[in-house]
Amino acid sequence: MLAGELALARIDVAVVERRESQDLPGSRAGGLHARTIEVLDQRGIADRFLSQGQAVQVARFAQVTLDISDFPTRHNSGLALWQSRFERILADWVGELKVPIYRGLEVTSFAQDDSGVDVELSDGRSLRAKYLVGCDGGRSLVRKRAGIDFPGWDATISYLIAEVEMTEEPASGIRRDEKGTYALGKLEDGRVRIVLREEQVGQGDGPTLGDVREALVALYGTDFGLRSASWLSRFTDMTRQAASYRNGRVLLAGDAAHVHSPMGGQGLNLGVQDAVNLGWKLAQVVRGTSPESLLATYQSERHPVAARALRKTMAQTALSRGDERMEAVRETMSELLEMEEPRKRYAAMMSGLDIHYDLGQGHPLLGRRMPDLDLVTDSGPQRVFALLHDARPVLLDLGEPGALDIAPWADRVRRIDARYAGAWELPVFGAVSAPAAVLIRPDGHVAWVGEGSDRGLREALTTWFGPPTPA
Repeated sequence: MLAGELALARIDVAVVERRESQDLPGSRAGGLHARTIEVLDQRGIADRFLSQGQAVQVARFAQVTLDISDFPTRHNSGLALWQSRFERILADWVGELKVPIYRGLEVTSFAQDDSGVDVELSDGRSLRAKYLVGCDGGRSLVRKRAGIDFPGWDATISYLIAEVEMTEEPASGIRRDEKGTYALGKLEDGRVRIVLREEQVGQGDGPTLGDVREALVALYGTDFGLRSASWLSRFTDMTRQAASYRNGRVLLAGDAAHVHSPMGGQGLNLGVQDAVNLGWKLAQVVRGTSPESLLATYQSERHPVAARALRKTMAQTALSRGDERMEAVRETMSELLEMEEPRKRYAAMMSGLDIHYDLGQGHPLLGRRMPDLDLVTDSGPQRVFALLHDARPVLLDLGEPGALDIAPWADRVRRIDARYAGAWELPVFGAVSAPAAVLIRPDGHVAWVGEGSDRGLREALTTWFGPPTPA
């Protein structure tokens, strides 16, 4: 996703990928939340994913499904789509953008200086780049070699996850005991997908078929004629977050910056949104239109979002245990989440629709996602998200045409005169007053709101998109 964002900004970018192909064994992550779908829609590629998945309410907390069908968004549900499909569709898009991918190679070391980073590859070659971003997962070599601390909490439980063949009919469905939740379920091709808690916390991600058999017997009293596994892995509830998302010219995104239990399905979604927050900022710094200090806002905006998600996944892991005391807590949470206000707040949080970057005091839109309104322009009807397809900032002028002058930023910011007569509504927050103008960042968040004057506009343009071009 980050490569795609940089390529849209016409920045020379390359991906180093240790896998030989885009093939991904197993199902892994199983869905996209609403804000992630919106982000893809902002780039004009959401339909590629929607056509391959199934719209479904995927926001959940404490095993309670949180319905967002009444939320003010075009995408008022999640999308059931396995990670293997998601990655392939995204890789095809990046290929269309002509991003080179160095497959079958790993980064073995790097060294940074005042002007760039020398990156050593596993085949002996090296690359020279202005910046290096580690998108290399929870065991990130980039994070470790950059000397970035990874504080957090050690694992208290581990799970085996696999796709297997069995000769007997499995006991399908979700079960829970005092230590955790586990489940078996048949796939369309006859294989069985399993998620099994282990009696003892397992170490490493290389479990064996014997480990699976042992766990099945312990939990079900039988292995259901377990024969083979086409995919087998282990995950835990270890929860950690990078102390900093940046050290000099080295940055982190996705699981390299934060790891946690998969409860709530936040991981893949957080990573995609990290990339979209970072991409346009890094592009402007590389191009020289913005100072390097702009990169500090990547940390200040995304670190709190992930920190909150980590706390919520820890809570859900605790709630997955089935002893009587925790059952009472879970019942209480379920009762609360059936109430309108708590349901909306938690649904917005889990779906990513409530993300609010702290850009100061002002209109409720400031720092929040811009709604995808149906606009009327001189050239015809237009959706807000369609204006963001090329990942450029937009000044949307809904007042008197020509009243706002952004000529010194015209090379960077697209100006659109439009009209909108409908209601303005934000998830959870509700109805808000109609602004006269909004400055929309490439990631879809509102950087400035005009309420009848241009007060603060030049400052916002300079802060987010660099100093004005001299006349």
